[in-house]
Amino acid sequence: MNSDFIWLGIGLLGQALFSMRFLVQWLASERQRRSVMPIAFWYFSLAGGATLLAYAIYRADPVFIIGQITGLFIYTRNLHLIWRERKAHADEAARAVPEAQSSPVTSTLSGGS
Repeated sequence: MNSDFIWLGIGLLGQALFSMRFLVQWLASERQRRSVMPIAFWYFSLAGGATLLAYAIYRADPVFIIGQITGLFIYTRNLHLIWRERKAHADEAARAVPEAQSSPVTSTLSGGS
């Protein structure tokens, strides 16, 4: 198989992944009847951007390469912020569990009556 056709397929796949983010965002917004940005938007952005970057590198297109690298940084940063926020919420929830709910065995072992 000709490598140009393979790379054309990779480019089209990247564009399809990248385009899916708009469909995902639109459907999520319609369901909630307000504008929302689901996490899948960022995952499709990252997958599509990475695939398109590979295609841009193959095509040796510096404008396309710079655009995709910049986008990948932004998508990764947004996912990092989402993960950090989710971890903070999980930590808060774990701290909010009252110690009164500890088991009698734990209470006895720690010197409680």
